[in-house]
Parts: sequence; structure tokens; C-alpha cells
Amino acid sequence: MIKLRSKRFFRSNSSKLRGADNGGSNSGKGASMPVGEIKWELRPGGMLVQKRDSSCASTDSSGDEIIVVKVSTVSQCHDVSIQSTSTFGELKMILAVITSLEPKEQRILFKGKEREDEDHLHMVGVRDKDKVLLLEDPAIKEEKKLLGLTGRVRPIGPPPAYQTITV
Repeated sequence: MIKLRSKRFFRSNSSKLRGADNGGSNSGKGASMPVGEIKWELRPGGMLVQKRDSSCASTDSSGDEIIVVKVSTVSQCHDVSIQSTSTFGELKMILAVITSLEPKEQRILFKGKEREDEDHLHMVGVRDKDKVLLLEDPAIKEEKKLLGLTGRVRPIGPPPAYQTITV
């Protein structure tokens, strides 16, 4: 187990101080670099990492970055704005409103792999303006076709032992 000390989270100012002691000979070098506290964040996977500079990215009140994901279906394309730390399950909930497909009927592919509902967008590598493919689950699609042909819901269980014929 690694023990972290809070004073280790600050950048060392010793090189800046040495430059000042030498008559400011290094004042042209690195003078534009801000000296301050490094901000850390805890990722959903449990990894402690240095927080990204989000000065150029749009953010909401909680500090999460808002990204635009291009969702492509077989015949349509949708632009969806979502937080970068959201899960694919949350994306499916938004797409259910747009496409009228229930989340259980949806399959989302990113970089050629189907993603689980619990996977976070930023952990998988989804960035702003990335493309995600939305497909309808083939098993549910086939079931809809069968129900559409018969026009009624099939009963669960074995078929009855006899059938009556009316004339």
C-alpha cells in the first residue's frame, strides 16, 4: 500500500529559487510557467491521476467536461451532448428518447467493440466529436418480427394438448 503525503503534491520551487539567487540568469527560461498546486482527481477505476487542464473545454457547474458524441444508426445520425464521465448506460437512456428503442434493445459499438452499460465514456477513450455506432439487438429484432407476423403475444409454456376446429 502506498502512503501519500499532501506536501508531495506540490511542485518544487527549488529551481526557481536557485535561478533568483544567481542574479536572475534563468529568468527568461520558464518565467511563463505557473508555479502552484497540482490538482488531483480519483478516476472511477480507483486510479489517482493529475487533473487535466480544462480551460479550453466547456464545463458545467460540477466541473465535468461536456462532450458531443456522434451517434450513428443504420439510417440516421444524431449529435448527443453528454458528460465525459457518464456511462454507456446513461447514453442509452438518452438515445431511448431520441430513437424510441428501449435501452435493453440497444447495442452500442465504439472502436469495433460492444460496450457494457457500466463502462465509462472517458475510461474507454470517447472524446469530443467521436463516433459511436448504435444497433438494434438482433435477438429482440427477430422477436419483434415474429410478434408482428402473428399479431399476438405467444403464450409461455408448452402448447395445449388438443385444439378445437370450428366450422
